[in-house]
Amino acid sequence: MPKFVFLATDLALYVQLVVIALYVWHCLRTPTLRQTWRHVLHDPAAMSAGVVLMLFLLIAVLDSVHFRPLLPPAPGAAANAGPAYSTRTLSLLDVALAGPREAREKTYSAPLETHQFSKESIVVDGKTVRDFPRLQFGGAHLKDTQAEWGSDIVSRSVLGLLTGAGIAMAGWLLIAFLRVRGTEVGVMASLRAIWQQDTVVPWRAMLLTASVLALLAGWIGAVWPYYHVLGTDQTGNDVLYQALKSIRTAVVIGSLATIATLPLAIVFGILAGYYKGRVDDAIQYLYTVLSSIPSVLLISAFVLMIQVFIDKNPQLFETGLERADIRLFLLAAILGITGWAGLARLLRAETLKLGELDYVQAARAFGVSNAGIMRRHILPNLTHIVVIVSVLDFSGLVLYEAVLSYVGVGVDPSTNSFGTMINGARNEMSRDPVVWWTLAAAFAFMVSLVLSMTLFASAVREAFDPHARAFRVRKNKTQPAAPARAALGTTTAPGNTHA
Repeated sequence: MPKFVFLATDLALYVQLVVIALYVWHCLRTPTLRQTWRHVLHDPAAMSAGVVLMLFLLIAVLDSVHFRPLLPPAPGAAANAGPAYSTRTLSLLDVALAGPREAREKTYSAPLETHQFSKESIVVDGKTVRDFPRLQFGGAHLKDTQAEWGSDIVSRSVLGLLTGAGIAMAGWLLIAFLRVRGTEVGVMASLRAIWQQDTVVPWRAMLLTASVLALLAGWIGAVWPYYHVLGTDQTGNDVLYQALKSIRTAVVIGSLATIATLPLAIVFGILAGYYKGRVDDAIQYLYTVLSSIPSVLLISAFVLMIQVFIDKNPQLFETGLERADIRLFLLAAILGITGWAGLARLLRAETLKLGELDYVQAARAFGVSNAGIMRRHILPNLTHIVVIVSVLDFSGLVLYEAVLSYVGVGVDPSTNSFGTMINGARNEMSRDPVVWWTLAAAFAFMVSLVLSMTLFASAVREAFDPHARAFRVRKNKTQPAAPARAALGTTTAPGNTHA
């Protein structure tokens, strides 16, 4: 049995998953929260983005289960000798992608190519010539690359797309069946209702997004074992594998930094707005000074201090992975500690307003303590602001990590991240011809994550912010009414009111 390794960021991610599960359970038991989140669940754009976010989260979780493989007994070892474990720490994602992880070339290769990107001196028929050498893994199964490459790519692509289409069709049928299970409505009627959007939950948007992802996954699954789908970098590592490994770094940075922001922002924001006077002046002075310092310089100073501590205490870390992970964990904490000022301002302003309301004044008159008022009356009414800002800040923190890694003060160089990939591609863009695929892969994955989180955050903001929701209702009322479904020749089958 392998030896499981629990890194600091792994434990933090596990705790977050438990907290999210408890929050979901709390929302299901609270009618007001359940009704608020129902607005998010009915938003097609948000739910499509949610499907993409769930895929990213699944990849991050798979990459957060680390272990050291058990080594076979050494020849001549004693029978009572203890088990020996590899010095290399792997994750479940590494095991699932063992082929691309081990398929390391010599240097650059373009996507789906069978030859190296740059020429080298090679021996052909006893003569030394300058040519593009064959890759060791990419297209190694082909005997004649010029004659077989195109047809092989097409045949494998078709097979992969058909597999993805089959998985997508099975998903549509499964959802259609679950919607009408226990009723007299048929599966085909349920499918028509989903396609015509005669459902409360926007199943069509979600299933279309999942279908696109299934087609993409089917194509990659059919081609990736034989080619480098997104090429290789300067050291010959598969770019798609690096991009998938970078997802965990982005998720950890975005989530942990957001959580690290909340305690300081909530405490200082509520104290400043509730007590006012000197307490308010002192807290305002503190976050004004913090905001006046360029954030990149402040974070760089903290990161350099941490790096000095890590370099002077190598005995604290058994492996290089633990050393890189603690830097990632502390970087997320630094981003949270230095980024609480904006949320604190919002909470202070809202607390100033809440402190003048009648029920707060009545609580004071009845002798409720200040701590009790802040805990029972102020903090619950600030929850919507905390949720909105937390979800919105996630995207900004992912981009911030990319900027910090690009300037060399982000994650450890051995840690896969979008910023590290962009930083590595900086010199590649000046080559002739241009090595574009590393930058394009990092950009595509990062934009997908940030855009999905932004769309989801927009729906959360509208659901939790009464002013935004009221504006949307007024806007919908001013628009002309949509034609009735009967005029379009569509009917709602019995039982289609199910989600």
